[in-house]
Amino acid sequence: MARAPEEEHPQKAIGWAARDKSGILSPFRFSRRATGDQDVTFKVLYCGICQTDLHYAKNDWGTSIYPIVPGHEIAGIVTEVGSKVQKFKPGDKVGVGCLVGSCRSCDNCCNDLENYCPKMILTYSSTYYDGTITYGGYSDIMVVEEQFAIQIPENIPLDYAAPLLCAGVTVYSPMKYYGLDKPGMHVGVNGLGGLGHIAVKFAKAFGMKVTVLSTSVNKKDEAIGRLGADSFLVSRDPDQMRAAIGTMDGIIDTVSAFHALSPLISLLKTNGKLVMVGLPDKPLELSIVSLILGRKMVGGSAMGSLKETQEMIDFAAKHGVKPEIEVIPIDYVNTATDRILKSDVRYRFVIDIGNTLKA
Repeated sequence: MARAPEEEHPQKAIGWAARDKSGILSPFRFSRRATGDQDVTFKVLYCGICQTDLHYAKNDWGTSIYPIVPGHEIAGIVTEVGSKVQKFKPGDKVGVGCLVGSCRSCDNCCNDLENYCPKMILTYSSTYYDGTITYGGYSDIMVVEEQFAIQIPENIPLDYAAPLLCAGVTVYSPMKYYGLDKPGMHVGVNGLGGLGHIAVKFAKAFGMKVTVLSTSVNKKDEAIGRLGADSFLVSRDPDQMRAAIGTMDGIIDTVSAFHALSPLISLLKTNGKLVMVGLPDKPLELSIVSLILGRKMVGGSAMGSLKETQEMIDFAAKHGVKPEIEVIPIDYVNTATDRILKSDVRYRFVIDIGNTLKA
């Protein structure tokens, strides 16, 4: 059963917050709860910028609670632990992803699927057990229950670890669940952005053949030469798409813009799987005939559970999977969000909280 956090001696914190749907962030002072018996408190050193942060800052989905301190790709160093904490000690490397609470009693929670709990508590712009609003990682300290903290392996630098806590597990989880993780399989990755480029790296680490699909031929050299993909398809080229019909065991679709699904489904082998992890702002059309003729599947996946996130980051450490990042100071964050909207980032911004967020 979830406990109420300690009310005594709140900890002063600083961060950057959005106050309204303009989405513009500026310095913000607030309080974190005192370290409770089951809590881990840590100094935030790095926080990745996810496109979800932009949507919440601008209230694009109509659920934002202002002021919003965004950030759910959070990595740092433990400074204090509660008396009942067992996994962490001061000095440990730690991370927090997309959620900081759940009901602990539903079927999802009982089966290590907290990320699908109907009462899931998001890392920011959500309501905590005690009725307070959660604040994310664009801040100097975090306090989180031990169960919702991730141990970061020693051989992963914290700036590279941060994006794995959301973007990394968002592509790792469906690969594992849908069985798209077997050596020798052929997987497509639609879209080569913050999610897509990590999907390529995990797929190669699993030993699979990887084809990147993109609307832009300009990304071919990057996909093959830098990220290690085996081949590249321009999804707007009908000849290239036609030549690849029926060749892929699965496709991880990371594209958030409106796009056609039938051309992607045609690339799948019999029993192939198209897995959606992007969030288009308009409904996509789905041809049932294209599924029936080939016993194909369209599925979806959101984030990852705590168990999956730990498994993912341990796998990344073992196999050298690291995102491509651009480290920025906190006062560059509004410019960075503008650049994300223009797709002007390769491939994930990470805020250097420890060195640039000052009182």
